[in-house]
Amino acid sequence: MSESGVTAMTMPTVSLIITTYNRPAALDRVLASVARQTSLPEQVIIADDGSDAKTTAVVNRWRPTFGDRLLHAWQPDDGFRAGAARNRAARDATGDLLVFIDGDCLLRPRLVAEHRRLAEPGCAVAGNRILLSPLLTERIERGETDPLAWQPGDWLRALRAGDVGRLSPLLTLPGHAWRRLRGRHWLQARTCNLAVSRTDFERVNGFEEHISGWGFEDLDLAIRLINAGIRLKSGRFATAVLHLWHRERPRDDAEQNRQRALAARRNGVIAADLGLRQRAADDRYDPPCER
Repeated sequence: MSESGVTAMTMPTVSLIITTYNRPAALDRVLASVARQTSLPEQVIIADDGSDAKTTAVVNRWRPTFGDRLLHAWQPDDGFRAGAARNRAARDATGDLLVFIDGDCLLRPRLVAEHRRLAEPGCAVAGNRILLSPLLTERIERGETDPLAWQPGDWLRALRAGDVGRLSPLLTLPGHAWRRLRGRHWLQARTCNLAVSRTDFERVNGFEEHISGWGFEDLDLAIRLINAGIRLKSGRFATAVLHLWHRERPRDDAEQNRQRALAARRNGVIAADLGLRQRAADDRYDPPCER
């Protein structure tokens, strides 16, 4: 194994899976950031948890840019079911590497390229994020500013204004060995920025769909990947996304979800009970259209 990566996973094909729910302005900005990638993903799949026709309109506006690589995997709105939405999208994925991003996270231009670079067999890469303020988020969604085009001085002014909490994730550090030092530290995984090989994702049967409502479906996935012998690799200082502000969602199911994830850890669970394999081939829905 060399510091430049592993031959078997050199330049994997990428299916970028973007989870969204009724936030079309944010999704539009996210897709704009995808279009500016130095290394375009082979697929861009919108994992839609039941959005209305406004989101469909955004996806359709971007079809001329992305062509056949853009897919819209929609499911009916039946509460917070992010795991099911991601499984539906992953079912249609053909890439070697699944890169999960949330629909309110802007991708810096080299994010896909960095996930390709860091990919290696037996590892999932846990990226991080920079949280943006409500005011900056509003300006971005209105098209008044574009932090992806900012110079260092712009970032320093944003830091002083309280529009960003930190700047260190913008740095890029070389090497792979140090990224594997906390390979069983499951708390570092967040599905707003997580890359998993499609083979490993299929091995653990994807996301556990019994976990619904806000919270812990990402940690449950990370725990089961670790139980399967897959190590988590840090994507810090390479793959940070810019996370647009949003109000906190109801967390009524959070403790129940957390306990389920911890039970999976205690019991050495690998495969989701209700997951990717339970997504029937004909379990597809047409997204709503504007009338």
